[in-house]
Amino acid sequence: MNDLWSECIRGLEPYTPGEQPAIPHLIKLNTNENPYPPSPMALAAIRQAANEDLRLYPDPEGRELKQVVADMHGLSPGHVFVGNGSDEILAHTFHALLKHRRPVLFPDISYSFYPVYCGLYGIEYSAVPLDADLQVHIEDYLRPNGGVVLPNPNAPTGSAVGRGELKRLLEGTDGSVVVVDEAYVDFGGESVIPLVADFPNLLVVQTLSKSRSLAGLRVGFAVGHPSLIDALTLVKSCFNSYPLDRLALKGAVAALCDQEHFEYTRNQVIASREWLAHELRSLGFHVLPSQANFLFARHASHDASALQKRLRERNILVRHFAKPRIDQFLRISVGTDAQCQSLVNTFRDILSTTRIANAVPNDTDLKKM
Repeated sequence: MNDLWSECIRGLEPYTPGEQPAIPHLIKLNTNENPYPPSPMALAAIRQAANEDLRLYPDPEGRELKQVVADMHGLSPGHVFVGNGSDEILAHTFHALLKHRRPVLFPDISYSFYPVYCGLYGIEYSAVPLDADLQVHIEDYLRPNGGVVLPNPNAPTGSAVGRGELKRLLEGTDGSVVVVDEAYVDFGGESVIPLVADFPNLLVVQTLSKSRSLAGLRVGFAVGHPSLIDALTLVKSCFNSYPLDRLALKGAVAALCDQEHFEYTRNQVIASREWLAHELRSLGFHVLPSQANFLFARHASHDASALQKRLRERNILVRHFAKPRIDQFLRISVGTDAQCQSLVNTFRDILSTTRIANAVPNDTDLKKM
C-alpha cells in the first residue's frame, strides 16, 4: 500500500530511540534517563492538576511556564518558547529557521535526529567531522552556512565546548541562526543562555527530561531573541495549538522551582559519573571526558557489540551505535551508585572469564580513522 504514501516521505529514515523493553529486574543504562525520581513538588503539582479541569484545554501559550523560565535567566517571556519535549522544539526550529539555500552544519557524530529533520523538511546539510579525539572545533563552522546546530555537551560523546568558544562562533556567524542544543548542560556544561541578549541569531534549546527527571512528561523550552521565538510560535500554531497539557505545564513549573532537589540529584549523577569513569578505565576502557549524564567508552581488546550483548544477557542495557568511527564505543547512562556498581562488577566478570572475538583497533589506530 506504499503507493498511497505522499512522495515526500518515501525514503525517509526515521530516528531510532533507545530500547524500552519490559524486563523484570532490568538495569537500564541505554537512554540517558535520570536514575533519580522527579521533584516531590512536581509530583504533587501533577496530582493536584489531575482534577475536573482536565475537561478544559490547557493554556496554548504556556504563559506561567514561560514566565518561570524567563525569570530564571533575567529575560522576558517573549524570549521563551515551550513545547512537547525538546525534540518537537528542534523539529519546529529546523522548519522555521534552518531551511535556506546554504546547508546547515552540525557534527558528523551527534544526535541522529538532526539529519532526520533535514530529510523530513527537505533541508540540505553538511556533517562536519569531529577530530580524531571526537571533539568539536569551532573553526570548522566558521564558513558560509544556512545555520549551525551544536549539541553542547555533544551526544553521544559527552564532550562540551566552553562558552567562550561558542561566543567566537556567534561572532563569526552573524548571518545565520546558531542553535545550541543543551539537553545535557546541567551535568557539567556551560550554558550560553547568558549570551542571548547580545546575539539575536542565538537559539538555545533545553529539556526537562534529563536533569529534572521528567522524560515521561515531555517538556522542553527554547530561549532566544523574540524574532526567533515568533518564528517557532508561527510554526507551532500551524501544527498544534496545545502542545503541552495541563499536567505537563504544572509539573514543569514546580520542577523548575525546586532548585534544592535539582542541585542534589544532578550532583549525585556527576559524582557517580566520575566514579564510573575511573572504574571503567581501571578495567581497560578508553573513556571520553564527559560533561553529560552518560559516558562514551571503548575497550582496547573487546568488541563493543559483543560486550553489549553479554551485558544484555545479564539484564543490563547500554547503547551501541553501529556507525563509522564509533562502532567500538558503548554509550553508558549514569545510573544510581548501586546500578553503576553492578555494571562494573558485571564488566569485571565478563572481561575476566570471556575472550570476545573481533579485537578492536588501539587508540593510535582510532586517531587514524
